[in-house]
Amino acid sequence: MTTARSASQPSEPAPSGTFDLAALLAERGAERYELHARYLNHQLPRMLHTIGFDKVYERAEGAYFWDADGDDYLDMLAGFGVMGLGRHHPVVRKALHDVLDADLADLTRFDCQPLPGLLAERLLAHSPHLDRLFFGNSGTEAVETALKFARYVTGRPRVLYCAHAFHGLTTGSLSVNGESGFRDGFAPLLPDTAVPLGDLDALARELKRGDVAALIVEPIQGKGVHEAPPGYLRAAQELLRRHKALLIADEVQTGLGRTGDFYAYQHEEGVEPDLVCVAKALSGGYVPVGATLGRDWIFKKVYASMDRVLVHSASFGSNAQAMAAGLAVLSVMESEQIVAGVRATGELLKSRLTALIDRYELLADVRGRGLMIGIEFGRPRSLKLRGQWTMLQTARKGLFAQMVVVPLLQRHRILTQVSGDHLEVIKLIPPLIIGEREVDRFVTAFTAVMDDAHSGSGLMWDFGKTLMKQAVANR
Repeated sequence: MTTARSASQPSEPAPSGTFDLAALLAERGAERYELHARYLNHQLPRMLHTIGFDKVYERAEGAYFWDADGDDYLDMLAGFGVMGLGRHHPVVRKALHDVLDADLADLTRFDCQPLPGLLAERLLAHSPHLDRLFFGNSGTEAVETALKFARYVTGRPRVLYCAHAFHGLTTGSLSVNGESGFRDGFAPLLPDTAVPLGDLDALARELKRGDVAALIVEPIQGKGVHEAPPGYLRAAQELLRRHKALLIADEVQTGLGRTGDFYAYQHEEGVEPDLVCVAKALSGGYVPVGATLGRDWIFKKVYASMDRVLVHSASFGSNAQAMAAGLAVLSVMESEQIVAGVRATGELLKSRLTALIDRYELLADVRGRGLMIGIEFGRPRSLKLRGQWTMLQTARKGLFAQMVVVPLLQRHRILTQVSGDHLEVIKLIPPLIIGEREVDRFVTAFTAVMDDAHSGSGLMWDFGKTLMKQAVANR
């Protein structure tokens, strides 16, 4: 039964045109790689064709994709961590249908809608030492907000970051990016200084100069999956407070359960960052959203008067669709006990992979926490394998890890990623909802690939030769 609109409500407008998304995709979907090559980043399809990642996925659900032949692919990448609850979680999907059907007066800019306040309340409940937050649209925007707030409230220009860090690619976040390949050609950037992760002496030396606004740190670095040493965050926090500088925790990838705690910094008792950046999984995989959480005094100093009410804002920040998705994500995390599940599944996956280290001489290390795991490869002992390894390293460091990633996809239909340029590390950041079945599938496939690699011949090393030629040609 439908309810008629009241006289004060506008009638449904007649459609002024037609748009059939399904028909458009049916007609033009096969052109996906050509369209991208012509109008977008032309190097992406080129790279995908080169390594055999130019798949055509027809649909997705949970931790799986399916191609046109009905074959399933296990997703151990989660859209770089965006798909924390997997793809198309029914609760998040329903929330978005509901918010669209509600016809809300969204983004008027001069009112206070309920959803942003409700999501802020829910998110801050997991962050009891923090008081307020700002909603933007992405992880890099959350970092930009933290940098901007820290510099303003301290009156200091310089921000410290850790070597090999990744905090985003817009200008401010690029200034605290530890990879020169991303920074080259984009100077001048903000005043910044890199310090080694875990090096308290280096941090203390920089703080003594008196111009440091903050240290920004990933509790577990995405590049290479390197964890801050035990006690480092707490000791760094004490140093920063002594010098009246702030601690910024970048939890864009590690937050919302990824490491087996709601935030990765919570693994270390007594750590209470002044600002915390989140994004990725908060979106439910649907609507871009980022948030910068902080202490009350920081927000009150930034927004010190009515004249400064819009001194920092975002055109699409706090939009109803993003807020609804975030509320649904947190509801699912609590009702389905996602964090506890991540802790158990992560321990199972890590322990089974760690058990393979003694079996395979090319496997050097397995590290990480929860469902953020790094698998590192290293120089083998045997003469034949050592010679092949050296050839790959001479052509380009990181080729062996790519040699593992490719057969995982092509032969075993498992999507993974190399953890960074010139790194022999694979990073596993699957949807947080995976369980024992997915662990079994990955470990079985990884074991088969390692067996092939240690044979010293066959398709895997043939592909390695192709990668070497490509690396040399690109020099």
